[in-house]
Amino acid sequence: MTDIDPSLLQTDPQSGLSSEEAGKRQQQFGRNILETREESWLARLARRFWGPIPWMIETAAVLSASVQRWEDFTIIMVMLLVNAFVDFYQESKALNAIEVLKQKLALQSTVKRDGQWQQLPAAELVPGDIVKIRIGDIIPADIKLLSGGDFLQIDQSALTGESLPVDKKPGEEAYANTVVKQGEMIAVVTGTGLNTYFGKTVGLVAKAQMEGRSHFKRMVIKVGNFLILLTVVMIAVIIYLGIKRGEPITELLIFSLVLTISAIPVAMPAVLTVTMAIGATALARKQAIVSRLDAIEELAGMDILCSDKTGTLTQNRMSVAPAYVADGFSEDDLFLYAGLASRVENLDPIEQPIFEILKQRGLRDKLNHYSVKKFIPFDPVAKRTEATLSSSDGVTLVVTKGAPQVIIDLCHNNDFDKQAAFDKVDSFAQSGFRTLGVAFKKADAEVFTFVGLIPLFDPPREDSKATIAEARARGVVTKMVTGDNLAVAKYIARMLDIGENIEDIRELRGESTEEYLLLAKVISKALLNSIRTDLSNEQLQHTVDNIVSQVRKELNTRVLPKGTIKKHESEIIAQIEAADGFAQVYPEDKYFIVDKLQKAGHIVGMTGDGVNDAPALKKADVGIAVSGATDAARAAADIVLVEPGLDTIVEELKKAGHAVKLTKNEDSEDRNDIGISVNGTTYAPCKAADIVLMASGLRVIVDAIKQARVIFERMQSYTIFRIAETIRIIIFMSLAIGLFQFYPVTALMIIVLALLNDIPILAIAYDNTKVREKPVRWNMHQVLAMASWLGLAGVLSSFLLFWILIVYMKLPLDFVQSVFFAKLVIAGHGTIYNTRIDDWFFKRPYPSLLLFSATFSSRVVGTVIAVYGFGLMTPIGWEWALGMWAYALTWFVFNDVVKMAVLRFYHHLKGVEVEI
Repeated sequence: MTDIDPSLLQTDPQSGLSSEEAGKRQQQFGRNILETREESWLARLARRFWGPIPWMIETAAVLSASVQRWEDFTIIMVMLLVNAFVDFYQESKALNAIEVLKQKLALQSTVKRDGQWQQLPAAELVPGDIVKIRIGDIIPADIKLLSGGDFLQIDQSALTGESLPVDKKPGEEAYANTVVKQGEMIAVVTGTGLNTYFGKTVGLVAKAQMEGRSHFKRMVIKVGNFLILLTVVMIAVIIYLGIKRGEPITELLIFSLVLTISAIPVAMPAVLTVTMAIGATALARKQAIVSRLDAIEELAGMDILCSDKTGTLTQNRMSVAPAYVADGFSEDDLFLYAGLASRVENLDPIEQPIFEILKQRGLRDKLNHYSVKKFIPFDPVAKRTEATLSSSDGVTLVVTKGAPQVIIDLCHNNDFDKQAAFDKVDSFAQSGFRTLGVAFKKADAEVFTFVGLIPLFDPPREDSKATIAEARARGVVTKMVTGDNLAVAKYIARMLDIGENIEDIRELRGESTEEYLLLAKVISKALLNSIRTDLSNEQLQHTVDNIVSQVRKELNTRVLPKGTIKKHESEIIAQIEAADGFAQVYPEDKYFIVDKLQKAGHIVGMTGDGVNDAPALKKADVGIAVSGATDAARAAADIVLVEPGLDTIVEELKKAGHAVKLTKNEDSEDRNDIGISVNGTTYAPCKAADIVLMASGLRVIVDAIKQARVIFERMQSYTIFRIAETIRIIIFMSLAIGLFQFYPVTALMIIVLALLNDIPILAIAYDNTKVREKPVRWNMHQVLAMASWLGLAGVLSSFLLFWILIVYMKLPLDFVQSVFFAKLVIAGHGTIYNTRIDDWFFKRPYPSLLLFSATFSSRVVGTVIAVYGFGLMTPIGWEWALGMWAYALTWFVFNDVVKMAVLRFYHHLKGVEVEI
């Protein structure tokens, strides 16, 4: 962000900027719009033709054209273009995050220019402009409030995702794209465009968008590099031998073409994409919408989940904790007086739990015994509401509720223990509660009578604790990330068994208060020892503790200079890894936390719902927008959790065998007064968000992790299969041509083999697999080791058959080619049954019926082609075909022995378990 000269913000509120000065500043700071450098669509499309697998396809196309094999050329070009455009489409969808953010700026604003109030486009604002902000306005830029009112109540949910509005006084800052809910004030513009808090969020999203590749894309590139290297070596050897033998260059080019085509994993991108897409459909049925398919593979390997507190771990609605009641009153009295000082029609999230308690206790009707003469709503100056009421027996009461310190100070000292009440307020604050004080008086009384304190908190979701424990059992550590203060964060963390080590984010930013507190302790103790020699050690320690507590409170309200405490990056990473959660977090802090964890080698998930969460959602390996998230958060996320309606919930409960029906209180005028009866127990009133606690919290994420690990197993088994088959064909063909100057299969046979092998293998997307208990990720050493051993076993089986047919039986070459085609098509799908589990092939989980049917059918089709030829090859007849089935099945068992030997070798000798 560009630093603004403070002198530019000293504009006279009476006259504002002149048009001339505003024009100069616009040239200096630019327009109040979000401008980001974007790669052109042409450049993004061109990148699709650059990389290991595109190079292989392009090389094959060049070789096809050079030997004028135009049918092959056409097939290869179609394959290249389809892969490129599908990938281009996926990336274009991902870029929507920044576009959504750009569309969020306000359109018009009231500005004082040349001494006159004017309506100008928000894009014309410059730092130093004087603007008028009133109820209903979207704040058009970052501003500093000056005068014209006592306070503004501002809804920052678009930025923070928090439901409660915040109060701003003159001298405080307000941010672009927040909404004024109450009040009116004059302000000076302090930042525009990308130099706003909102603009900085956009900048972080853009930065995250440009950084790195997914682990899936890295895997595909490594596979491509491996196959390219193998192909180049084989071609180089054959060309060298061919030139020495004086073979025609055209023949060598044809060989190079055939070998290159055989090396290209033609359907690999398609099979892996379809596998992930089918998994995405399964996740959608669980109310999780996948917007980036790669995220499924990332989710399978995710080992840390940074979870937002409000709305994900908690219910995002206030609830009442056990109250503190003054002597002479009951809890019913406390809640009744609190209800009298509230208005149900305001739907204030602070007041709604009070009315819920009144209804549960059967006290709602008692409110009707009082008529309201005057009601003063809450404002940040008085910090309380006040209602003047007349009871049915003619008594006039004044009832008030609000900030507990204010309410306590309004009351008689003699009626209650004021110090005990203040101590209880501190105790509630240390537990993270937001507390309301309640008092009343008769109209002719001078002071109020204290009734008690109502502690409020956002309760955890009913399933959060169990879900966090299940995630931990599956190797995923949940770290709570919240903008709330440290006390609230620690209280919720204790309730959910997340852990006790909750860090203040300022510790990570080098703004630690611990050093200041230690200094305060040392100085206060030294001073007291000097001036209060009459204090006992116990009194001295108690006084020092009180002083340190006051210093802590003061430091928590101050902005400390950044970098006060210097730490090496490795220390910061270790601190983040050790922490169970983070409090008082800002958007850039979430991004910072994700970045450091990624640098430590973790695959990181992040949940969020506000615009301010968008950068971290985009930066994370798996960005998850929770139910009710803003458009910007949804656009930046990889997975979006949605909340089903009541009908969907009822239907799902019925499917699970529960007796369910919706209920409605006919006497109620409240549209939201809907309940749900499950197995005879009625829960009311409630909304969809209250019922479907397991559909929009962490439960969906944990279910998605399990589904993602299933999908990963399918992709990994296919990848090993594809590499092993490629190795088998490339090495065998190279050796056959190099040593015996014989093409085991023709180019046409290779294309038919690719179709028969890869199209049915799409059914791998529906296979039954194990669900790993720990995170899984691509280990290319393990993948290539297993694929290489299985590939070499295939080469051995092919060479044995080659020796029998050519050397021992001396059969015609065209017949031998047909026999090899039959052998390859029959044996090819056998490898998938070797790679699908890390145990003997006959162990559970068994293959899905769809996978078995598809692969068996393709083998039968290939066998029929080999038996009858159909003009594509020399027919071999059923006797040879059945012989190839027996030969292939024998080697299938041998391959499984090889697989188990490799697994045991790595497990016992290397100490590494190869999982497939």
